[in-house]
Amino acid sequence: MKSSDTSQTRAVALRAIDSATRDLITDAKTVYSIPELGFNERKTAAYVQQRLQSLGFVVETGIAITGMKAVLQGAKPGPTIAVIAELDGLMVPTHPGADTETGAAHACGHHAQIGSMLGVATALSAPELRNALAGNVVFILTPAEEFIDIQNRLALKASGDLEFLSGKQEMIRLGTFDDVDMAMMVHTSAGNGSVLLSVGGTSNAHVSHQVKYIGRSAHAAATNYGINALQASMLANTAINTQRETFKESDVVRVHGIISNGGASVNAVPAEVIYEGRVRAKSLEALEPIAEKIIRCYRAGALAMGASVEIQSIAGYHGLIQDPTMQKLFIENAELILGRDSISVVGSTQTHGGSTDMGDLSTIMPVIHPYANSASGVGHGHDYLIDDYDRAVVAPAKVMAATVLDLLANDAQGAREALAKSRPIMTAEQYVSVQRGRFKTDLFEPS
Repeated sequence: MKSSDTSQTRAVALRAIDSATRDLITDAKTVYSIPELGFNERKTAAYVQQRLQSLGFVVETGIAITGMKAVLQGAKPGPTIAVIAELDGLMVPTHPGADTETGAAHACGHHAQIGSMLGVATALSAPELRNALAGNVVFILTPAEEFIDIQNRLALKASGDLEFLSGKQEMIRLGTFDDVDMAMMVHTSAGNGSVLLSVGGTSNAHVSHQVKYIGRSAHAAATNYGINALQASMLANTAINTQRETFKESDVVRVHGIISNGGASVNAVPAEVIYEGRVRAKSLEALEPIAEKIIRCYRAGALAMGASVEIQSIAGYHGLIQDPTMQKLFIENAELILGRDSISVVGSTQTHGGSTDMGDLSTIMPVIHPYANSASGVGHGHDYLIDDYDRAVVAPAKVMAATVLDLLANDAQGAREALAKSRPIMTAEQYVSVQRGRFKTDLFEPS
């Protein structure tokens, strides 16, 4: 049962979001029109910075290159909650909203997250709501959630501009979350029926591989003098496919890859080929033996052709752990604000095939990562479009704002309960150490 004080503050927050609805949807559509790839979201970051400043926030910028953070201080000391949105698009050149020069597009709905986050910031910045908070709310914009464009990110790592290859990973390393106790965000989704929101479940962990096959160039009319690096990579891919029958269904394994450099010229035997692979499974423990199988396949392709292969393993994401106390409050607020049939609950062990660096954050603090069913098409596809911006932007903003109020009102009893029950699996320092250990490079050369 909600207290009357909480009900009053919730009503104030909902009215503020209703009054700002047109602006919030405009925010999301503006970001949709300027899609940018990870660690390059400069136009997007500048727009969001301006919007936060217009609400009276002091904004720390340039975190993990393009990320930012703004703090709303409550009237009393207490826990700190982060409301997160992601800045980046991904590479889908055939998407109707794609940038014609870069191919970047918002085919995952991150632009809607930004509108929702600004909605929460709009609501909670009202003086009467600040006065109700025993704790702080931080608004964090994270770059580069989509784990793509790996060669460019490795170049940034080599130059010292970053160490880890996603926004939340790097922000954890930099200490951006050191003053944060718990976090939430809402992602858009498609194909979940008529229910507006869903909460619960987990996501896959993953590791990325940059695999360089090194052969020997020769004229295409004299192939016996060459060592074909492209054939080596194709044999490796065939070997990977032979392993699929050995994967346990319960591990939710996904193995996929692309050849990002297939050779220099059609009339020469390819001497260097880059294969970019990804291995996913429900946990790091399940992932590791599968990744070892895949690495053997990479080596097998090289061995068959007499090529060398350099295999660089890159620390990817951890599986998502959702906090039950935060989840319970989110569900209650969704039912109060949007109706009892507005939300579905997914079992905590049900694993989505995809991955998110919100999983990394969940290893060190309690988080929730609900979904708003508001899009059509296929995620990351050319047809993924937000059909209903009220469902994508406004509804999540209302439920998140109300959930923050429940956590930090009444001397932050809700947040203190969640923190007392939470058992993060590692500290931020331990997380950084684990991630560093997941980077390694092995060179296999024919004897």
